[in-house]
Amino acid sequence: MTDRQTLDVYDARAGDYAKTLGADPATAPSLSAFVAALPDGARVLDLGCGPGIWAAAMAQAGCRVDATDASQAMVDLAARQPGVTAWQASFEDLDAEAQYDGIWANFSLLHASRDAMPGHLARIARALKPGGLLHIGLKEGQGAARDSLGRFYTYYTVEEVTPMLRDAGLTAGPARHGADKGLDGAVAPWFTLTATKEGS
Repeated sequence: MTDRQTLDVYDARAGDYAKTLGADPATAPSLSAFVAALPDGARVLDLGCGPGIWAAAMAQAGCRVDATDASQAMVDLAARQPGVTAWQASFEDLDAEAQYDGIWANFSLLHASRDAMPGHLARIARALKPGGLLHIGLKEGQGAARDSLGRFYTYYTVEEVTPMLRDAGLTAGPARHGADKGLDGAVAPWFTLTATKEGS
């Protein structure tokens, strides 16, 4: 279920959020590795796309990019990006089947409840083609909380997420760890990893 308070923050501060993302995303190691592992002309979904800068970078790299976000203000920004087809949708709305070579869920699923995560991962696995890739980025920690802006977060560890991915039919690769300052001004630890859908 989409958290209304979180969406209200993103709807009100979409432009500010885009500015916090800063540097050219095409130079990010996680994105370049993700794109390099995809077939030429891959069809990709940016799930929880925000202002669409990652989607735009993937389109620039030759991918066919769909982008969805539950925040209409974010979708409006993403739709302006060249080569990106964007529309408003929640995680629960994902109903594609074997449609995508890759799904990019970069710090989006952390706004869902822990109880909802298995269902989201199952929908992602169903939407991926056999051998398809999921990139997932999450804040590292335990429990759930709201930040100073009122956004809801669920925190995870790699050890917790890996079996959840496996249960959805996805095999996790090595994780990258880091820490960055967010829209609320707080520095928070995070991790990203890529998981592969079973089959070929």
